[in-house]
Amino acid sequence: MTLAERLARSSVLVVGAGGLGSPAALALAASGVGRIGLVDEDRVDLSNLTRQILHRTADLGRAKVDSGVERLGALAPGVRVEAHRTRLGPAEAPSLVAGYDVVVDGSDNLDTKLLMNEACLQEGKPLVLGAILRFFGQVLTVVPGKTACARCLYGGDGGAVLASCGRAGVLGAVAGFIGMAQAAEALRLLAGRPPAWADRLLTADLWRNRMGTAPLRPDPFCETCGAGAAKAARLVIP
Repeated sequence: MTLAERLARSSVLVVGAGGLGSPAALALAASGVGRIGLVDEDRVDLSNLTRQILHRTADLGRAKVDSGVERLGALAPGVRVEAHRTRLGPAEAPSLVAGYDVVVDGSDNLDTKLLMNEACLQEGKPLVLGAILRFFGQVLTVVPGKTACARCLYGGDGGAVLASCGRAGVLGAVAGFIGMAQAAEALRLLAGRPPAWADRLLTADLWRNRMGTAPLRPDPFCETCGAGAAKAARLVIP
């Protein structure tokens, strides 16, 4: 089977049709991924357009998933694009994740990232996480049962770790850079190649032109993938 055929039979769920999800989805569609799911509950706003390249001025007020489906369909008519206009919760996330080969998380809040982390671990699906703020970005890949997970990175309560791009701002080029890096990682996974950013955090500072990596080890007491998870499970057993 050729790489093109393999990609055509593959599927990716993109969580968030915003600054990260926009470039990631465009790159995946252009690369020939056969089925792409877009998850977002928001509508296009004028303030989005500085970094959310999936949408245009004519799309103001439309659901982002509808705008995204239309744009990706125009770019790659052979790609099946599925719209999921919903706010993901613990009940919905696992079943949605189960229907795709790889998940790319471009959400803008830690709660959603940790939710997708848990859903992917539960369903055994690789997760490519991205985060951006101001001039900075990072990428981490989670391979269930093999690598550190998002909670190993952020800890049990990382609510103060990720600020809002809406409040703090973000350079649009950073969103494009990190979103494309996420797409490249997802394509590596679909092609059967080892992930580049598993147990290794990609960091980028596009203002000072600094790139780096930081090793990340699984936390043996992690509440999601380590002994902490087993302990929590035992506590709920009568």
